[in-house]
Amino acid sequence: MPQPAKTLLVIACGAIAREIHQLKTLNNWEHMALQAIDASLHFTPEKIAPAVRAKLEEAQHQFERIYVAFADCGTYGALDSVLGDFSGVERLPGLHCYASFAGQAEYERLHDEDPGTFYLTDFLVQHFERFVVKALRFDEHPELKEMFFGNYNRVVYLAQTRNAKLEQRARDIAEYLNLRYEESYTGYGELVPELNAFVGV
Repeated sequence: MPQPAKTLLVIACGAIAREIHQLKTLNNWEHMALQAIDASLHFTPEKIAPAVRAKLEEAQHQFERIYVAFADCGTYGALDSVLGDFSGVERLPGLHCYASFAGQAEYERLHDEDPGTFYLTDFLVQHFERFVVKALRFDEHPELKEMFFGNYNRVVYLAQTRNAKLEQRARDIAEYLNLRYEESYTGYGELVPELNAFVGV
């Protein structure tokens, strides 16, 4: 039996690509393709917009519609400027892609409550060593940890799954950063309605 044509494309931040893939599988969205961009670009956000542009230029004539699963993510409008060059391409709302898990209203509440909040998701809990400790060279220069996190007050773990091992790991991360710990089970949050709207559910 021939495979159905993939007419839709989601270009996703690698930090949320796993959850999007799971939604794709659970909902049998066989007509939707998924391409991920390395999550480590969050440490060099000036590279996000060019990376998304390259993906869009390659894919624009291959798919009927394209959705960019990034928020602004520290590009200060550069990503929106890129999307403006491609007709009909939209992105996740808000400033940060992980805020999609909490929901924009809840994220704004958390931010207003304490701007000095460091957010964890399932992905970042699992890959904290690579994307934070090693990327910021805390393993080589422990004194950098205070420089980066000295103005933070708490860790909020936005959990996509109920997983005791991940929860304990998140608590360990908060202790490692010397920050108080809070947790909120969000599931997939606003990713679900956003993708449903794109797919046409």
